[in-house]
Amino acid sequence: MTTSVEVHEAEKQLTRLLEKVAAGEEVEITDRGRVVARLVGPARRTPNFGFDRGRVWIADDFDDPLPEDLQRALEGED
Repeated sequence: MTTSVEVHEAEKQLTRLLEKVAAGEEVEITDRGRVVARLVGPARRTPNFGFDRGRVWIADDFDDPLPEDLQRALEGED
């Protein structure tokens, strides 16, 4: 849905107009009947799942326990 409002009215009602935009409406600001600006909400990014498919490999044993000597070294026990 689009609301159209003259620039002088928009100055007075900015908060209300921004609430409309936040609710998903589009607001056109006009000057003597000519559209001079359009208020719209922020662009919503949709996730691009799988964009790295085939480029990343995880070993089958990636979550197996570390060898004891490496584990001790990481814990600062050596």
